[in-house]
Amino acid sequence: MKLFVVRVLHKGVITKMEKLLYTGKAKQMWQTDDPEVLRVVYMDQATALNGKEKDHFAGKGKAANAISTLVFQYLIQHGIETHFIKKLSDNEELVKKCTMVPLEFVTRNVIAGHFASRYGLKEGKVLATPVQETFFKSDQLDDPFINESATVALGIATHDELAQMWTVCQEVDTLLTHLFAKAGMQLVDFKLEFGHLSDGRIVLADEFSPDNCRLWDLKTNAHMDKDVYRRNLADLTTTYDKVLARLEEVIAEEQ
Repeated sequence: MKLFVVRVLHKGVITKMEKLLYTGKAKQMWQTDDPEVLRVVYMDQATALNGKEKDHFAGKGKAANAISTLVFQYLIQHGIETHFIKKLSDNEELVKKCTMVPLEFVTRNVIAGHFASRYGLKEGKVLATPVQETFFKSDQLDDPFINESATVALGIATHDELAQMWTVCQEVDTLLTHLFAKAGMQLVDFKLEFGHLSDGRIVLADEFSPDNCRLWDLKTNAHMDKDVYRRNLADLTTTYDKVLARLEEVIAEEQ
């Protein structure tokens, strides 16, 4: 593990950042001197194919951090409990330390991406009801699909815990479908992750940005998410900046 020391102000207290705990595809997690708090650093990096492709995009981390901050603050204001504490800087935030549940909860409102290719369907049709899919989080295994009985049998989560997390997914879908529609975007699909706090409570964790959702312009159907990188459609940072500007405008109108 790399060691690094820096001091920042959190709630009026100088907090020492000490140890790099984890480097993912787009973020780093740093230990602080508060055992219940971590510092997240958003990197100017994008990956595809579970990290097999990787590129640098100046300003991408700043945009993703800003979008995720706005979304998490919006969700918190509407009663969703999350790990988010505060934004520290353009690329940094503080979050509550969680023991992550190794699952990805995917909600699909429109046929797109792997769902379309898996069933030989054309992208773009709105689904009669949202589709809920759960995947076991493992880059080495390419995040395989996992059903409820396997999840329970393997001790990953109980039936009640799965029901609780899917209820949050449904609430998030309702809230964010409305928010993004006001900003002129269709929430096509998204991935959520959850974690246990030290007291055992399950909270929404990770991030919410165009890295882990699909957004299409409501008028043109133009992609406004990481697919612009996956499919070489447009500049990634410029696209994320557009999403951020639209969200800032509609959220400001609501306040």
